[in-house]
Amino acid sequence: MTAAQFLNNRFKITFIITLLLSIFSSQGIAKTFIHDVKGYTLNEKGELITFSNFAFDGDLITGMNLSEKPSKESYTYIDGKGQVVLPGLIDAHGHILGLGQNLLEIDLRGAASEEEAVKRVQSFVSAQPVSNAKHKWLIGRGWNQVLWPSKAFPQKHSLDKVIKDRPVVLARVDGHAVWVNSVALELAGIDANTPSPSGGEIVKDENGQPTGLLIDNAEYLVTKLIPSPDESQLTEQLNAASQHLLSLGITSVHDAGISKQVYDFYKSQADKKALQFRIYAMLSATDPKIDQMLAAGHVKSDDDMLSIRSVKAYGDGALGSRGAALIEPYSDDKDNHGLLVTPQEELPILFSKVLASGFQLNFHAIGDRANRLALQQFASTFKNVPDNTKRHRIEHAQVVAVEDIPLFKELDVIPSMQPTHATSDMNMAEDRIGKQRLKGAYAWRTFLAQGSRIAFGSDFPVELANAFHGLHAAVTRQSGENVPNDGWIPEEKVTLQEALRGFTLDAAYSAFQEDSLGTLEAGKRADFIFIDRDIFTIPGQEIRGTEVLQTWINGKQVYQK
Repeated sequence: MTAAQFLNNRFKITFIITLLLSIFSSQGIAKTFIHDVKGYTLNEKGELITFSNFAFDGDLITGMNLSEKPSKESYTYIDGKGQVVLPGLIDAHGHILGLGQNLLEIDLRGAASEEEAVKRVQSFVSAQPVSNAKHKWLIGRGWNQVLWPSKAFPQKHSLDKVIKDRPVVLARVDGHAVWVNSVALELAGIDANTPSPSGGEIVKDENGQPTGLLIDNAEYLVTKLIPSPDESQLTEQLNAASQHLLSLGITSVHDAGISKQVYDFYKSQADKKALQFRIYAMLSATDPKIDQMLAAGHVKSDDDMLSIRSVKAYGDGALGSRGAALIEPYSDDKDNHGLLVTPQEELPILFSKVLASGFQLNFHAIGDRANRLALQQFASTFKNVPDNTKRHRIEHAQVVAVEDIPLFKELDVIPSMQPTHATSDMNMAEDRIGKQRLKGAYAWRTFLAQGSRIAFGSDFPVELANAFHGLHAAVTRQSGENVPNDGWIPEEKVTLQEALRGFTLDAAYSAFQEDSLGTLEAGKRADFIFIDRDIFTIPGQEIRGTEVLQTWINGKQVYQK
C-alpha cells in the first residue's frame, strides 16, 4: 500500500466514523444534559465563567450550572467524568482546502536542508507511481530556508537532478514564494528575458538566469498552469481538512480567500448539509468573478455552517521571503522595501467597491507600510461609505509602526493575528527589520491595552492548525521547545483568558457571529470540546501538549479520540 493510499483509506475510515457519530447523536432524544464536568467559558463581556453541567436542546444551549437536574425521561444524560470542557475553538485565519491539499501532497515542513526537501520529493514520487507521468504536476509546501544551515533560498538545480520530466512547484511555508524546477519554468515560458511582474519577483542569478524561486505575484506565472481540481478532488481535500480540524477541537474556520469555484462548492456542500465544521469564507478580491459574487450579496445557511460576507484583499508579501512592504528598507537587504501585491493606486477603487457592496474587508498586511496604507485607505473610504465602517479587519497586522497602532482602535479595525507566527519568526524577524521596528511587531498586549479586540488564528497550513499551539505561543511567547526562557519580547504576552477569548468570543465577533458562537451560554449554538487537561491550572508551557478528546458541533458529537 502506498503512502497516499494509506492516507486516503485513513480519511475514508475517519469520515465514516464521523458520519455514524453524527447519525447516532441526531437520533433519539434531542435534549441532552452533560454533568460532572470542569467547564470554562467566557460570557458576553469576556469574563471567565466556570460550570459543572450544561444542557442543550438540539443545537442550542438551554442552561448552564443547573441547580436542579432535568428529568431523565426528557433528557439524555451524559457523565462528563470530571473532564474539562471548553467552547469550540475558532480559527480566524486559515486556508481550508490548502490544508486538505497539504495533507494529501508533498509535505516539506521541518525539512532541515534543501537536500532533505529534495529527498522528500523523491520519496513522494516513489510512493506515487503514475502512468504517463510526463508533465503531471508535483505539488508541495512547507520548506523554510531560515531553518537550513545555509539560510539560502533553494534553486532549480537540486530539483532538476532528480525530477527531469515533471513540473515541480513547492510553496514556501508562508505561501509567498515557490521553488520550481526547470520543467515548470519552461512550461511557463520563463527565461532570462522574462520581466518580473508588478508585486512579484522572478529571482535571477548573477548571469541573469532564473534560479527557480518566484516570489509573490511571480508565483502566478507558474501556478496558473496547474490544472484546477475537480469537485471530487475538492471533496477529498475538504474531507481531509475536516477530520484534521475536528480532531484539534476547531469547530469554525475563517477561510482567508476563496475563488468562485470554491464559493460554488461550499454553497453546494452547505445545501447538502455536508459541511462538517463551520466556515466563514472570505471572497478573494483577485478572483475574476468577484463582482458577480459581491452582487449576489451575503450567504448564510440556516444552521450557521456557512457564512460568506467578507472579502480577502492582498496588501503585501511575507517577512520570511522579504516580500512584506516596509516603510524603511530591510535591515538585512538595504535596497529592498518589499512588495505591494496590490498597487497603491488601486486601493481606493478596491476598498470602495467592497464596502459599498456591504461586505467586510479583510486586508492582508504584514509590513508596516502595508498596514499604514490599509489604515489610511480605511479612513478615507469610511468618509465616502459611512454605512459600512464597523469590524473590518487587517489580517496579520504583523509589523506595525508604533504610532499607527492607535488607528486600529480609532477606526474600529480588528487586528486578526496569528500567535505562532511570532514564535516561528523570532529566529529571523530582528534580522529582517532590526530591533527598533520590533516594538510594533506581534504586539498583542499593546493592542489589547488600547481596547482592540484581537481575532486569533493560525494561518494554516503556513503554521500547524493546532489552536493549543497558538494558545501556548500567546501566553509564553516561546517555541515548541519552550525557548527562550522568558519568552521572546515577553512584554507582549497575554493571559490565557485573553488568548482563549481571541480563539473564541473575539474570533466570533470578528465574523459578526458573537450572538450565536464563541461562548457557551443559553441561546447559543452547542459547540464545545472535551480536552485532556485543565489548561487554567497547569504551567503555560504545558498548554501546547493539550489533546482533544471529543468535539461537538450543533449538539452532535463529530469527533471522538
